Formats: sequence, C-alpha cells, structure tokens
Amino acid sequence: MKEPTPKLVFPKKFFWGASTSAHQVEGNNHNQWSIWELENAVTRAQQARYELKYLPAWEDIKEQATKPDNYISGKATDHYNRYEEDFDTLEQLHMNAFRFSIEWSRIEPEEGSWDPLALEHYRLYLHSLQRRHIEPFVTLWHWTLPEWFVAKGGFEKRSNVKYFVRFVEKVLSELGAYFRYVIPLNEPAIYTSKSYLEHDWPPALENKPKALKVYLNLLHAHKKVYKASTKVNRKFKIGIAENFAHIYAGDNAQLSKVSASLMARGNDFFVARIKRQLDFIGVNYYFSNRFYGNRIHNEDQRLSDLGWDMQPRDIEHALRRVHKKFHLPIIITENGLADHADEWRRWWLMETILAMQKAMDKGVKLEGYLHWSLLDNFEWAYGRWPRFGLVEVNFKTGERTIRDSALWFGKIIKKLQQS
Repeated sequence: MKEPTPKLVFPKKFFWGASTSAHQVEGNNHNQWSIWELENAVTRAQQARYELKYLPAWEDIKEQATKPDNYISGKATDHYNRYEEDFDTLEQLHMNAFRFSIEWSRIEPEEGSWDPLALEHYRLYLHSLQRRHIEPFVTLWHWTLPEWFVAKGGFEKRSNVKYFVRFVEKVLSELGAYFRYVIPLNEPAIYTSKSYLEHDWPPALENKPKALKVYLNLLHAHKKVYKASTKVNRKFKIGIAENFAHIYAGDNAQLSKVSASLMARGNDFFVARIKRQLDFIGVNYYFSNRFYGNRIHNEDQRLSDLGWDMQPRDIEHALRRVHKKFHLPIIITENGLADHADEWRRWWLMETILAMQKAMDKGVKLEGYLHWSLLDNFEWAYGRWPRFGLVEVNFKTGERTIRDSALWFGKIIKKLQQS
C-alpha cells in the first residue's frame, strides 16, 4: 500500500533560504585554494576525460571540464560586487534566511593585519540582509585558509588554533551586531579526508597521522570558538555544519549491518564530542550509502551530474537519527544536487519537503531549510561545470537567470508561509 502524502504544515518562524560559501561565489580571493588552483589547473583538465567520462552528463560538460580555466576560480560569480542583485533574488523567492561565509584571507590578509575595507564590505553586506529581514547564518571557516596561516602549518599544529580564534573574535566583535547564528566550521571530516587522505584538495596529502592531527585540532578549535563567542555576547547561537548521509545495511547480513553501523558512528564522532558546545546542528545532506558487506552499493537509478545516487526522501532518516542521537534543534544547512539541465531539481525539492514534514511529524525539531546553492558556483576541485544553483550563472558575462525549479520553489515557500 502506498504511504499517504503528509499534509504540509511548517512553523511560521521556519527558515527558508539558500547557502553559499565565500570562495565559491565571491571571486578574486587569495588563499591556499586559489594558489592550489593555479598550480593544478592543467593537470585537472588533463585528468578529466579519464576521471569524469563515466558521468551521465559527460557529453554536456566535457568541453568545459577539459579546459584548465574551468579549475581556476578567478572572479567566480562576482558575488562580492553583485550581492545586492543576489539578495533581490532571495526576496523574489520569498526566502527569509541566507547562509554564507566570511573569508578569513580578506579580513586578515597578513598575520595580525586587519583590512578595514573588507570589514566594511561585510558590514554593508550584513546590513543589506538586515534591511530585507533575511536572517544571516554566518560560516567562519568553509575550507579556505590565509596563505600566512598555511605557512605556519595551518590546522596541522594545535598551537595555531589561537589564530583562528582571534579571527573569530574579531568578526564577532566588529560585525556580530548583525547576526545571531554562527557556524564556526563546515564539514571538518570531509575537509580532513579530501585534503589529507584522498589527495584531492590542498595540501593534497595522503598522511594519516596529519589527518588525525588536523581533525582533532578542528575539534579543539570549535570548543575554543564556542567559549570565545560567549565572552563576546551570549546572544550567539553556535552550530556545526556536518555532512550526514543516510547510512544503512542493504540486507540482513551481519557484515552489512556492522559496516553501516561503524560508518554511521564515524559520521557522528565530531558532533558527539562538541555536543555541549552546540546550540543547533546543521545537517548537510546529499545522498545515502547502502552497504552490502563492507562495500557501498547504491541503487543508482537516478544520478546527479556528479554521479551521486539521488535519494532525497532519505533525508527523513538522517534527520530522525541526528535528532535521536543528539536532541538538539536542527537546521538543514546544505541540500541540493548538480543538475545543469534543471531536470531533477523540482522533484528533489518536493521529495525533500515531504521528507522534512514526515520527520517533524515524528518529533524532529527542525527549524530551517537552506538549499545548496543559491548560485551556480565554483565547485572546488571540479571547477565550474557542476550546476548546483537555484540561479543559473553565465560565468563569462555574470548574467543571472532564475531557474524554473527555483521559481516553483519560491511559490511553494510563499504558500507554506501563508498556511
């Protein structure tokens, strides 16, 4: 029997919005990522036809994916200069929340030297959101680091955590009047894995001891930031944006169950150790992982442009597990898909909304949904070709076009706000 569709009833104060990160949209940043891009763009372009040719969108993206320029962020979407236009889009889509990151390398381009123009930019940026009654969700580290901090050893050294805390204190004291919600770290486990185990992101190492050091130092950094934030102002609500896949056994075999359980526990490790330093949990959800034995075998019936198995309704299971484990308010801080043709996005959004409603009906304290992403952006080591945006961006001209799925989503948001 088909399960009945739940009636959609969301709280009046529910946050509906979208997410971005500074390096992916601002343009003209100078940090460890921008340096690595220049050093590796040619290699990434040459490897594309071997690493990406299995993707369902290969024929559509191969021209762009095999060009070195694709792997250099450059001016990205020029959001740094065009944010007013992008905020107008948030209003047009009836959104009342927006997640973004403040770029450390802009605020402190040299050790101990604060850039007043950068601080003023973000002050105007936040004021612009305030005028529109859009709630800011401020991320303070979304994987990019100032060059001088990397030269000191970055997060590989516990003694360097104090520099990050000092940056956070500066931002909170200078700009904190404009926001409440603070996300010190984005997906520390993903960063550690990609940068220190899988050789995919800068510094592109395969070094388990360093990976463990970085991971534990990020854990230490969150705790230090939480303590520092309460000294600046107790109004701040501190969270973490962590990737929570739905991980499950595909059969009743003991090995499948054990493998799924171990993977899920690893997923929880970071949050479990900072639970007392959290006011909310940010859930980033993109896919499920189904275990048969000790290997992942997903259905792969519907694949995104990145080849990710699309199971949007499984976010219900991820939300329920996080709620049961931690008993904290939840905000979905990232959720979306790479879909250049805008073929699946409307379906994905509807399935996700239905799953969110079911999770809330079963007791999950869900307070918001922030879609990834507002804009097509620079998708890290993949470059520009993965299209996650509710808004299509022409990277040559900067022109923005709101996708049909986004216009539909905006109407749904308006209807839910009025119900």
